[in-house]
Amino acid sequence: MTPTIDQIAAQLQGYDPKSLRADAVLQFLYKLVEPVAEVEQVAVFDALDRILAQDIVSPISVPPHDNSAMDGFAFDGAALQPGQALSLQVVGTALAGQPWQGTVGPGQALKIMTGAVMPAGLDTVAPQELVQSTADTVTIAAGVLAQGDNRRKLGEDLMQGRPALRQGQRLDPAALGLIASLGIAQVPVWRRLRVAYFSTGNEILSLGDAPRPGAVYDSNRYTVFGMLRRLGVEVIDMGVVADAPDVLEQAFTQAAAQADAIITSGGVSVGEADYTKAMMAKLAGDSGGVAFWRIAMRPGRPMAVGRISAAQGHGDTGRSAVLFGLPGNPVAVMVTFLAFVRPALLRMMGCDMPAIPMLRAHSAEPIRKKAGRTEYQRGIVSVASDGSLQVCTTGNQGSGVLSSMVQANGLIVLGHDQGNVAVGDEVDVMMFDGVL
Repeated sequence: MTPTIDQIAAQLQGYDPKSLRADAVLQFLYKLVEPVAEVEQVAVFDALDRILAQDIVSPISVPPHDNSAMDGFAFDGAALQPGQALSLQVVGTALAGQPWQGTVGPGQALKIMTGAVMPAGLDTVAPQELVQSTADTVTIAAGVLAQGDNRRKLGEDLMQGRPALRQGQRLDPAALGLIASLGIAQVPVWRRLRVAYFSTGNEILSLGDAPRPGAVYDSNRYTVFGMLRRLGVEVIDMGVVADAPDVLEQAFTQAAAQADAIITSGGVSVGEADYTKAMMAKLAGDSGGVAFWRIAMRPGRPMAVGRISAAQGHGDTGRSAVLFGLPGNPVAVMVTFLAFVRPALLRMMGCDMPAIPMLRAHSAEPIRKKAGRTEYQRGIVSVASDGSLQVCTTGNQGSGVLSSMVQANGLIVLGHDQGNVAVGDEVDVMMFDGVL
């Protein structure tokens, strides 16, 4: 049974919806969101970035036989003697895909290509660049090889009957290759998560609109779109929604009827025309409501999270969706998405992917920081002259300075209880590579 907002809140020590600690947000979201349950079978070519719904058990061993890791000469490594060169008669050639049909006896060797099957009794390969050879002999110098060198053993990558990939794994290019190496053409994956998103605000212009005094062009739809596409979810773009209660209610219920999650930007501060939080409460349903609406962080303090239900007349009346009401400032939208929304969506996708790993880097400059909130400052990580990692800020850390996110390659994460940072102090950095 889906827990209610109040039940989840009761399990968090020190829960304060008006100023939730950033390190408690993910704990709350982990309990609030639930993975999708529907499974699809897709071809390997269509499986990139999908989430595996079942373990993949290897139907074969990989490699399926002992084979040569090098172009060279295969022989019985027991013939190697310390301090002595070894001369062998070459009796034939083994090619990849064409197993050698003859026999190789004592004092003999087989010329062999990379990937070719190692005949019974042979366990060592001398690379051709390390030997002296004639038309029918090969000489291996003393001390250049040990018994068993340059042989790939049967099943050393995967053994038949063992799990090759685990449920919840995100299928990257290496995983696709691994699946194909097992001869598997179709894989079971969780269905794509459906995420609807829209921007709110009467001051927002869409591309193509004529400029007008006091209005700004919407950037948040495009950054959110890009981050969602990078995750591989099904994206439902609902455009720009005006700050009017009836219009917002229609947009929310329409989104909840077709999506698993909803992301909005703007409309969650304390302004008179910010209706998102009130609308979330109105559309709560039995297990919904507003989980919290302010986080002790910078940038991104105003962020509303909760669950809303689809209303009558919008299809599936039993549906509900998790709603992430992000701030309106462009940098705050990206920071809150990376820190909180992305991990929550990954869980909803059925992914067991760990959080974005933090790097440790030395600060190249002093950084002012107040204890009592978590700060995410845009940073540029580089390699110092001594080979260590260093980081400096991009300068102006205003939450509307979107160009700083273009300059940065990571976020300097300064913890809730942390104070000022001195030059040379180590700090955590959440890197963008592969995420943005």
